[in-house]
Amino acid sequence: MSRLATQLEEIVNALNELNVPIALIGGLALAPHKVVRATRDIDFLTRQSDGDAIDSTLRRLGYRCIHRSADAANYLRNDERVDFLYAHRPAARQLLEEAADFVTPFGILRVVSVEGLIGLKLQAYVNDSRRIQDLVDIRELLRVNRATLNLDKLREYFRLFEREPMLEDLLNDFE
Repeated sequence: MSRLATQLEEIVNALNELNVPIALIGGLALAPHKVVRATRDIDFLTRQSDGDAIDSTLRRLGYRCIHRSADAANYLRNDERVDFLYAHRPAARQLLEEAADFVTPFGILRVVSVEGLIGLKLQAYVNDSRRIQDLVDIRELLRVNRATLNLDKLREYFRLFEREPMLEDLLNDFE
């Protein structure tokens, strides 16, 4: 088992024992949606109200908190990083509630929908346009999932960030 898999299993098991709902987002969440790329960290979506329980659990596991705000928390143990995005807005809470179980190389994990993952990556890109990898991920998720995407939901996310023309351009690339 890889170090990343061991890290993921340890965190998921610890948080499951506390009944803390989590859903995989970020680079590791790409694979269940048919896109594979290397990543070195783990990203989760969770409830903001579980932030204290998560913080205590990760500290017990040897992580140190390098940042924590109302929106997110980042932890580091040696070179192992794990990030939590807190779902406190309605759309993010819905993504967490609707996350589905996927069979992954790391076992069965709850993962946000492909549309939700695209929406989160769009938000990250809009917040920091230097995050080119998020744009690459969006393009690839659109390409390989084009036939099954909920385009209305995607348009809603792109409208939220005032990027509707961007979605149309990306979709036109695959026609």
